Amino acid sequence: MKKVLITGATGNVGIEVIKALQHIDHQLDVFAGVRDINADKVKLANYNIKCLQFDFTDINTYNTALNGCDILFLLRPPQISDVEKYFKPIIDTCKDKAVKHIVFLSVQGVEKSKIIPHHKIEKLIVDSKINYTFLRPAYFMQNFTTTLRNELVNNKRIYLPAGNAKFTLVDVGDIGAVSATILTNTLPHINKSYELTCKDKLTFKEMALTLSSNLGIEIQFKSPNLINFFLAKRKEKTPTMLILVIIMLHYFPRFQKEPETTDSIENIINRPATTFEQFINDNKKLLTM
Repeated sequence: MKKVLITGATGNVGIEVIKALQHIDHQLDVFAGVRDINADKVKLANYNIKCLQFDFTDINTYNTALNGCDILFLLRPPQISDVEKYFKPIIDTCKDKAVKHIVFLSVQGVEKSKIIPHHKIEKLIVDSKINYTFLRPAYFMQNFTTTLRNELVNNKRIYLPAGNAKFTLVDVGDIGAVSATILTNTLPHINKSYELTCKDKLTFKEMALTLSSNLGIEIQFKSPNLINFFLAKRKEKTPTMLILVIIMLHYFPRFQKEPETTDSIENIINRPATTFEQFINDNKKLLTM
C-alpha cells in the first residue's frame, strides 16, 4: 500500500484534497501532515485519515513524516516565502527517503514569474529528478468567502487595486478533486503541469455584477490607488506582509498578459469545472451573512 502525505491538511486546499479522496476507491495509506496532532485530529475526525506531525517551520519534523512516503502532496503556506530555508530541506529529505512522486500546488503563470516562491520550488523539484505533477490554479473563488468576505458582507463592495485586469477563476473544491484523482493514479501525470481554471474570465467589476445578480444585493467594485489601498488596510490592522501579498495578486496582473482558460479540470475529473455563478449559489449564506 502506497503512503501518501498531504501537507497543509487542515487548510482550504488540503481539506478539499482529503474530502475528495473519501469519494474515490483507492489503495492508498493517507496521512495528514499537521502542526498540532491533538488539535488537528479533532478537525479531521470525520475523515478516514491518520495524522503525522509535519511543521513547515520545524525541519526536525520532515524526516519522520516523510519516512516511507511514496507520494507527497506539497503546497506553500502563504506565510512561508524562504524557499532555500524550508523547501530545499523538504526536497532533499524527499530524495533521501526515496519519495517517488511530488504533486505540488503551484500557481497559474508561474513559469513567467521568477520572483515568486513557487517558481523556485518548481525548479527544486525538477532538479531533484523526482517524478512530479505541477498543479497551477487560477484565482481562488474562495477568496470571496475568506480574505475578501468582510468587505463584501459589511460594505457591499470589492475593494482591490485590480483595475480592469481579467482574472481566470477556480473553485478550491475542483483543485481537491483534481489532486485526489492524480494522487490515486500518478502514472498518466508524471512530469506534467496543469493550469486549473473554469471557463470564466472576468474583471472584478464583472465579478461584482455577477455577485449582485445572484445574491440580489448591489455589490460595488472600487479600485483604489496603491497608497489609498495600503493606508485603508493598515487602518484595518491588516499585517503589512499580507497587504503586499494582496497587492501582488491583484495589482500586478494589470501589467501582465491576460491569462488563458483551460480544459484541464474537465479532462482530469470528467466533469465541467465549477463556474463562478455556481460557486456563488453554493455559498450564498457565507456571502451575505
